[in-house]
Amino acid sequence: MGWPTRRTLLPFLTWLPRQTRASVGRDLLVGLSGAILALPQSIAYALIAGLPPEYGLYAAIIPVMIACLWGSSWHLICGPTAAISIVLYTSVSPLAVPGSDDYIMLILLLTFIAGVFQWLLGILRFGALVNFVSHSVVLGFTLGAAVVIALGQLPNLLGLDLPNQATALKSLVALVEHVGAVDYPSLILGLATLAGGLVLKLLVPRWPVLLITLAASSLLVWLWPGAFGHVQLVNAFVGKLPPFSPLPLDLDAVLRLLPSAVAVGMLGLVTSLSIARSLSARSQQLIDANQEVRAQGLSNMVGTLFSGYLSSGSFTRSALSYEAGACSPLAGVFSALWVALFAVAGATLIAHIPIPAMAGCILLICWGLVDHRAIRALFRVSRSEFLVMALTCVATLLLELQTAIYAGVLASLFFYLKRTSQPRVHQWREGDEEILRVGGSIFFGASHYLQVRLQRSQSPRVIIDARHINFIDYSGVEMLHQEARRLSRQDRSLTLRRARPQVIEDLCKLEGAAHCPIRFED
Repeated sequence: MGWPTRRTLLPFLTWLPRQTRASVGRDLLVGLSGAILALPQSIAYALIAGLPPEYGLYAAIIPVMIACLWGSSWHLICGPTAAISIVLYTSVSPLAVPGSDDYIMLILLLTFIAGVFQWLLGILRFGALVNFVSHSVVLGFTLGAAVVIALGQLPNLLGLDLPNQATALKSLVALVEHVGAVDYPSLILGLATLAGGLVLKLLVPRWPVLLITLAASSLLVWLWPGAFGHVQLVNAFVGKLPPFSPLPLDLDAVLRLLPSAVAVGMLGLVTSLSIARSLSARSQQLIDANQEVRAQGLSNMVGTLFSGYLSSGSFTRSALSYEAGACSPLAGVFSALWVALFAVAGATLIAHIPIPAMAGCILLICWGLVDHRAIRALFRVSRSEFLVMALTCVATLLLELQTAIYAGVLASLFFYLKRTSQPRVHQWREGDEEILRVGGSIFFGASHYLQVRLQRSQSPRVIIDARHINFIDYSGVEMLHQEARRLSRQDRSLTLRRARPQVIEDLCKLEGAAHCPIRFED
C-alpha cells in the first residue's frame, strides 16, 4: 500500500493552491449566504437534540471546516441536521436530563464514538458499506423522523410544558392529555410564524425564510408585550467561540452508547454521500467515497473536542452552495467562519426568539424533510422498496429511532436476499437439449431454487447458459456437482455453456479438472 502522501493526509492541498482572488471572493459571498441559512437551522436543531441553542452554532463551525477541507466534494456542506438531532435526543434522553451537563457530555461522547466508527470505515476502505442502507430506508426514516419532530414541537407551539417522550405514540398521548391547557397567544404566534414561512417559501424560495420569520416574530413580541409578554423565549447564552470539551473515559457509557453511535454514524454517512453524489452528477465531479467517509469521521472526532455535536451533510446548505456558484470547498469554510463571528457578536439576539415561533420554524423544516416526489416515484417503480420505506416509517413512529434504522436495514436486506435467491431463469428446449439461461450469481441463497429447476428438467442434455453468471460460491459448486452426478447416473449430462473462466476454475477446484462431472463448452 505504501506510506500515505502529504496530499493524502492533507487533501485540500490538491485544490487550495489553484484558488484565485476572484474565486475566493465568490466563495466568501456564498459562505455568507450559507451562514444566514445555517444560523436559525442550527439553533432549531440544537433544541430538537435537547441541547442549549449555542451547541447548534458550535456544531456548524469546527465540524464544517474539517469536513470541507478533508472531504472530496466541492459543494457538500455539513452541520447539524433534524434527523440526526432527533436520533441523538431519543438515544441519550433516557440516560440524563436534556440540557444538563451530563446530557451534553453524553451527546458529545456519542458523537465521538460515531466519528471513530466513520473514520475507521474510511481507513479500511469500507465506504461502500453505506450502500447497504438503501434509499428507501432513508426516505422512510426521514418521513417518520419528520412526524416525530413535529409531534415533539407541538407542546412548544401550544405553550405547554410537557416532558419529552421517546416515541411518537407517547408524545401524542401526552399531548392529548394536556390539550385543555393550551396557551392561545403562544399558539397564534407559532401558527403565524408557520404561515408566514410557508408564504415566503412559495413567493421567494431563495430568501432566508427562517431568519426573516424568526426576526418578525421576535419583533412582534417586543412591540406587543401586553399580548405576548408571557411567551417563553429561547435561553440566552454568553457569546464565545466553541469551548474545548474533554471527554470522559467511561467504558460503561461507551458500551451503552455504542449501538446508537453506529446507527446514527451510518445514517450520517448515507445522508452525506447521497447528497455529495447527487450534486457531483450535476457538477461533473468525481467523488472519492472513502475520502468522504474519512472526512466525516474526522470532522465529528475533532468537532466533539470543540463542543460540536454530530453533523452530517445538509441538503439545503449544499444545494445553496452549488446553485450560488461556489468555486471550491472554501465556501463551506467561510460559512463556518461567518457562523463563528455571529456566535461571538450576535448571541444576545437569540434570547429574543420566542419558543412558539421557533416551534413554527421547526414544523416548516419538518415539511421540507418529506420528499413527496421521491415517495410517489418509489411507489410507481418498486412496490417492495415502497414497503421497506413504509415499514421503516412505522418503526420510526413506534420504536426508538436507532432501532428503526436497524429495522429498515434488515427489511431492505430481506427483500434483497429474497430477490437474489430467485434469479431469473429463462428455459426452453432445442431437440434433445433443455437450456436454462441463468441471470444472476449462484450463491447459497439461490442454490436450492436453481436445483429445483434442474431436477424438473427431463431432457437427455441439460445445458446452463452461464454467460451472465459472475460469481459462484461453495454451495453453488457443490449443488452443480451433485446434479451433474445425478444426471450422469441417468445417462444424461449437465453442461455449462459460455461460462466465465473464473466460474470454470471455481467449479473444477472441488474434485480437480480431470474428475469434474460437469461439461463445459463455448
